[in-house]
Amino acid sequence: MKHNVVITDWGFPSLDIEKSVFASMDVELKHYQCKTEDEVAKIVSDADVVMVQWAPVKEKAIDAMSRCKGIVRYGIGLDNIDVSRAKEKGIPVRNVPDYCLSEVADHTMALMLSLQRQVSRVDKLVRQGVWKITPPLALPPLRQSVLGLIGFGRIAQLVAKRARAFDMKVVASDPFIPPNIFDEAGVGKLEVDELLRTSDIISLQCPLTDGTKHIINQDALKAMKRHALLANTSRGGLIDTTALISALKSNTIAGAALDVFEQEPLPMENELFDLPNVIITSHTAWYSSASVGELQRRAALAAAELLGK
Repeated sequence: MKHNVVITDWGFPSLDIEKSVFASMDVELKHYQCKTEDEVAKIVSDADVVMVQWAPVKEKAIDAMSRCKGIVRYGIGLDNIDVSRAKEKGIPVRNVPDYCLSEVADHTMALMLSLQRQVSRVDKLVRQGVWKITPPLALPPLRQSVLGLIGFGRIAQLVAKRARAFDMKVVASDPFIPPNIFDEAGVGKLEVDELLRTSDIISLQCPLTDGTKHIINQDALKAMKRHALLANTSRGGLIDTTALISALKSNTIAGAALDVFEQEPLPMENELFDLPNVIITSHTAWYSSASVGELQRRAALAAAELLGK
């Protein structure tokens, strides 16, 4: 019996890796570029497995699945999939939790270092003809800075390891990680409120859930030090963008480095583009020449496993 594997959307150079994984199986691979849930709902009715990158696979789309054996997310996060509804319908949901860990940790450090050392800001000034041997902001040196990680999963632990090489003190908040993991990493365990008050740099390393949505809001921003810097390579919805813009404009905090946003692509009219104390990258933290193929291969293998059940 031929199996239908439906890819709702994808952003890779090709689907050759998926085709090679399914080559020995009786699979018809159908691929689309859906952007809305209505578009997804129209193409998944006869899917045996649905593979999704960014498209929304919510209740309407899941209810349209008549024989689906599983949904596979190209990536780590599952916030574009209604996992609860899938569970109600008995449809397993898989992700690729262990790829691009080092890439995201490296990108996080790159953003934090550029922000803290004011690299991009000074670069812009020099290009405008301003040559000063001191940067615009007075910030403590890294060796005297406290890095606060909100979330202490695998990526955050890699960030902590890198930060400690710069002699930073590292603290983290995560109710789901046992104390011995903090101890083994040499990282102090704090509640979020205390972490916000005491950290010089704060990096978001947690998933987007109902409990973490807008964890960085107006109150959180006011609790931070005025020279505090904020980095986000996890999910845009962790930050209330309107509150962040207000805090940056009023110098409530000193700066932000962001790879993810509540709306992507980030609209060009967004005020973040106009602020000198912001670094923006386009959701590229996950990428390396190795991570792309690894993501495709592992997602396809997860789909193949679901088909075999």
